[in-house]
Amino acid sequence: MKKQQIIENIKVRSGKDMLDFNDRSERRVYITIKKEILPKIARYLFNDVKARFSTASGVDTRSAIEMLYHFSVDEIGLIVTLRVILDKSNLEIDSLTSIMKCAEWIEREIHELLGVNFKGHPNLKHLLLKDDWPEGNYPLRRDQ
Repeated sequence: MKKQQIIENIKVRSGKDMLDFNDRSERRVYITIKKEILPKIARYLFNDVKARFSTASGVDTRSAIEMLYHFSVDEIGLIVTLRVILDKSNLEIDSLTSIMKCAEWIEREIHELLGVNFKGHPNLKHLLLKDDWPEGNYPLRRDQ
């Protein structure tokens, strides 16, 4: 599948829920979407495009938590990053573990370091921090 076809399919599936599109380079695309359609677009990339889920990351921007989901379309050398902005008053987003089992550990890590709640995650227990780490204390949050 070619880059332009993948992008057009994401645009069609996203509709008005695509908030921004940045074709940063020939091999790198950033797409900001509403959190409600994250599973739909991730499912398209993982199941239909056969993109590899590279990883996810989260950043505290002071006003929000920015979630980045990185997918690699290895056959054409394209990285597609889905960006979702979570308001700090509601740090909840659907888990992608029902689509990609491989998302389980990175979601656990983001949960314990930034306090994002992944709805539907099968096992949101500590991964890196001690089991007796104070609840509600997130080491990568700037407001703590």
